[in-house]
Amino acid sequence: MDKNDLTRRQFIAASAGSLAAVTSGTIPAYANLTKKAGKLAILGGKPVRKNKSWPRWPYWDENVIDSIVKTTKSRIWCRIQSRSGTVPTLEKKFAELIGAKYCVATGSGTQALHTCVEALGIGPGDEIITSPYTDPGTIASILSARALPVLADLDRESYQLDPDDVERRITENTKAIMPVDIGGQACNMDRIMEIAKKHNLKVIEDSCQAHLAEYKGKRLGTIGDLGCFSFQSSKTIACGEGGAILGNDEELMDKCYTVHNHGTSRRGRTEVIGPKYRMNEFEAAVLLGQLPGVHERFARRNANAAHLTYRLKNFPGITPQKLYEGTTNGSFYLFPMTYHKEYFNDADRSKFLKALRAEGISLSPYIAQGLHKEPWVEHILSSKVYQKMFSRKRLREYREQNRCPNCDKVCQEMAMIWASGPLLGTKEDMDDVADAILKVYENRDKLSSI
Repeated sequence: MDKNDLTRRQFIAASAGSLAAVTSGTIPAYANLTKKAGKLAILGGKPVRKNKSWPRWPYWDENVIDSIVKTTKSRIWCRIQSRSGTVPTLEKKFAELIGAKYCVATGSGTQALHTCVEALGIGPGDEIITSPYTDPGTIASILSARALPVLADLDRESYQLDPDDVERRITENTKAIMPVDIGGQACNMDRIMEIAKKHNLKVIEDSCQAHLAEYKGKRLGTIGDLGCFSFQSSKTIACGEGGAILGNDEELMDKCYTVHNHGTSRRGRTEVIGPKYRMNEFEAAVLLGQLPGVHERFARRNANAAHLTYRLKNFPGITPQKLYEGTTNGSFYLFPMTYHKEYFNDADRSKFLKALRAEGISLSPYIAQGLHKEPWVEHILSSKVYQKMFSRKRLREYREQNRCPNCDKVCQEMAMIWASGPLLGTKEDMDDVADAILKVYENRDKLSSI
């Protein structure tokens, strides 16, 4: 057994203990590190972390290999060959895992989102409000239906959609909200659902980063009308590519199946317009092989995230992502933090990150700029298709209103850990991260010389 392996019960206990420490507020988390931290490694000092490896990702074990071999030998390599094949089995098990009645597996998270947009009848002339701080696949799912992605600004501390700005951007053409659970944490879903009900809008949850995350007793992806997940290789449940749609409305989920199956229903009739988005049996085999250890890895990430949050508690220079009340567990696809340069002698974030790398800790800015600043905006505004679907007045307003200042600040301040693998490490690994951050802080007057 790997030295990092622990039982699920141990992880849950560790997580609960760490969360209690975070909320107790008894001791400043940075009190254990003093001015004895030493010279920065980038300036010739001894690094905090040297010759240590992180848990690698994506995950595999013999269960995964056996599942792939079994599928290979079965010669059932496409979902339409068998109603009890690997993909239908995965759909049943994943729905049970997350707590939904139905699941349709797709080739990617983007495909899952686009399938939902089409199944809800949203298309040319319609608008969907979503986040500018997300993977391009989110807006691609809307653009592929020739609808208009309207980007609302963020809550600067949670990096999630600001519900008030969402409501401000609703027009007569708005048909749905697509909240993004960035980092694997919940949006303010109470307010999102309240707004949707008030304005008679559908909610498609982009939970592509949020496997097993919970909000007020419900798993993310089961709160809105439909929920979507990604199994891309960096995700906390991964198979290279792959996605899934979850829902409790049988009729709507049947429409999702028909759309993703090139418009052909379970009854074998080609009924609507639809792409071919079916998940293949080998992707499902990889996923099925991972499921036995999913809860243990999930608990480990939560325990380690709680410990790291505790270590950084009350430290002014770095602030972990704000979690909304009711967030009981996170997926921790990312462990995102805000870098406050004013506490580091106004040193640019790049200098902070460079100093950390020398200490053996690599953090990343994540998204360089919000999607509201990418070239696709001008591309669609000058497109003959969009000029036919939307009035000149609406497109002019869209350009003028396409500003998200809080998102701009988040892009400038973010420092995060790609957490799928690293948060499966030990408590000592988390201490290395915190110690390196605090060491750089204690040497902040030296950052200008880097």
